[in-house]
Amino acid sequence: MQVTRTVYRDDHEMFRTTVRRFLERECAPRQAAWDKAGVVDRETWLKAGREGLLCITLPTEYGGGGGDFGHCAVFNEEVARAGVSGPGFGVHSDIIAPYINRLGNDEQKQRWLPKVCSGEAILAIGMTEPGTGSDLKAVRTTAVREGDEYVINGSKTFISNGLNADLIIMVCKTDPSAGSRGVSLIMVEASRAGFRRGRKLDKVGQHAQDTAELFFDNVRVPVANRLGEEGKGFAYLMGELPQERLSIAVSAAAKLEVCLEHTINYVKDRKAFNQTVWDFQNTKFKLADIKAQAVAVRLLVDHYLAEHVRRRLTLEEAAIAKLYATEALGKALDEMVQLHGGYGYMLEYPVARAFADSRVTRIYGGTSEVMRDLISRKM
Repeated sequence: MQVTRTVYRDDHEMFRTTVRRFLERECAPRQAAWDKAGVVDRETWLKAGREGLLCITLPTEYGGGGGDFGHCAVFNEEVARAGVSGPGFGVHSDIIAPYINRLGNDEQKQRWLPKVCSGEAILAIGMTEPGTGSDLKAVRTTAVREGDEYVINGSKTFISNGLNADLIIMVCKTDPSAGSRGVSLIMVEASRAGFRRGRKLDKVGQHAQDTAELFFDNVRVPVANRLGEEGKGFAYLMGELPQERLSIAVSAAAKLEVCLEHTINYVKDRKAFNQTVWDFQNTKFKLADIKAQAVAVRLLVDHYLAEHVRRRLTLEEAAIAKLYATEALGKALDEMVQLHGGYGYMLEYPVARAFADSRVTRIYGGTSEVMRDLISRKM
C-alpha cells in the first residue's frame, strides 16, 4: 500500500517481527486443526504468554509487556495479514485485561493479572445476552448481594473465549430498577459452583474461535470480586469500548490491504477468454476503486490510532473508525470474491476465508447501526 506510515516507532516494528515469526511458527500450521476442533489449544496460549505476546500494555510488574496501544495494533495487523483466526488473544489482552488493570485494586491485580499475562488464565467478558445485544443497559443477569457475597443468576451468549475462559467479567444488574446506574462488573471464576458452559456456537466464520453460551445458576462470588464501584459498570464499559472499536478498525484496515494484494496477484495470473482477468477494464476499475478505499481507510485508521496512543481518542472517533473501516472491508471483499470467480467461494483462498471471517466485524463491538447513532449524536 503506497502510504507512508508514521504512527509506529522502531520498537513497534521490532515487535512486529516477533509477532510475525510466532504466527508463522505456532499458529498458521495449527489453523486447520483449530478449525476442526472449534477451539484453540491452551498450549498455544501459554506459548504466546512466554513470548510476551499477551497483555502487551499491562505493567511489567504483573508480567505484562509495558507497551502502548501501538504494540497492540501491530499484533492485530499481523494476525489479519497472516489470515489466522481463532486465538482470542486480542479479546483477552486489548479488551478485557484493561478492565482489571484500570479498575482493580492491588489485591485483585496481584491475584489475577500474572496468570492472565502468562496465558495460564484466559479471560472472557459476559456482555451479550439472548435477549439483549448492543443495548447493555437492558441486561437481565442479576447479582443480588447477600452479606459479603453476590448471588448471580442469568445467561450470556456469543461469548468469545467462552469454552476456554477461566475468568469471566460479568456485566450484571445489581439494581434492576436503576437502569444504566444499576449495572456492575463482577469477576466470576469458572470453577464456581452453579456456573455452566453451554454449547459451542456454530458460526458462519471464525470457526476456531470458541464462542459459547454461559449459564449462571445461583453462582456465589465474594463482594471482593467486584471491579470498581457498584452501579458504575455501564460508565466503565463506555470508557473501554473506544479501544475495542479501534482494534476492530485496525484489523479491518490490514485485512483490506492484504486481500487486495491477494486479489491483484490472482487476476494477473488467472486466464479467461485468451487473456488474464486483469486485462479486462472492469477488473482494473473495480480494483482501482478498492485501492482508493484501502488508502482512505489506512489514513483514517492511522490518524485515530495516533490519537489513541496519545490518549485522545473519543467515543465518536472510535465509532467513525469502526464504521468506515468495516463497511469498506465488507463491500470490497464482496467485489474481490466476485473477481476470483468460483475460487472465491473456496475456503482455501484467503479472500474466501476473509469473506466469512470478517462479516461479523460490522456486528460485534457494536453494530454499524449503533455506530451511526453514536456519530449522529454529535452532529
